[in-house]
Amino acid sequence: MSQTKPLHFVTLLGSLRKGSLNAIVARTLPELAPEGITITHLGSVGDFPHYDQDVQEQGFPAPVLAMAEQIRAADGLIIVTPEYNYSIPGVLKNALDWLSRVAPQPLAGKPVALQTVSPGAIGGARAQYHMRQTLVFLDAFVLNKPEVMIGQAMSKFDAENLRLTDEPTRAYLTRQIAALGALARQVSPHTPDAG
Repeated sequence: MSQTKPLHFVTLLGSLRKGSLNAIVARTLPELAPEGITITHLGSVGDFPHYDQDVQEQGFPAPVLAMAEQIRAADGLIIVTPEYNYSIPGVLKNALDWLSRVAPQPLAGKPVALQTVSPGAIGGARAQYHMRQTLVFLDAFVLNKPEVMIGQAMSKFDAENLRLTDEPTRAYLTRQIAALGALARQVSPHTPDAG
């Protein structure tokens, strides 16, 4: 009997704060992945210098090249980020600017899911809108639905123990990961294994 090959996704975190709610979600994703999907974390966007073409011309920083290769090798990317001032954090935009310069471009044709967490009611929707604009230019395949915008987040986390406790939210994240898996198989179908 044939079985689909497993998929591997990587997470890009747009927050530097260890105790951030977005970091908690990113750390939780591997345990929420459906069968046949594994998820690992990329390095920190805080390891990237400010984008500067003069720096690029001296050679890409090692953290940029390492992250680009991990994204290129993965079946999909999950970006988890807070919303800052109605947009995405500067460190995340900086990372995307660096990654956009690497050839071959690691995000081109890559299935991407977006997740935002916010204490506010709309859960980071404006950040997702701006991220989608950037990802269109980078030629990524952004998953449309289900959208993950975790609003009023303080009621859904045990911040002291750094844990996402809200079961409906956990189940919804699993649904999105499964949908990203379906998109990844549609964009780049895997050859079935002979069983």
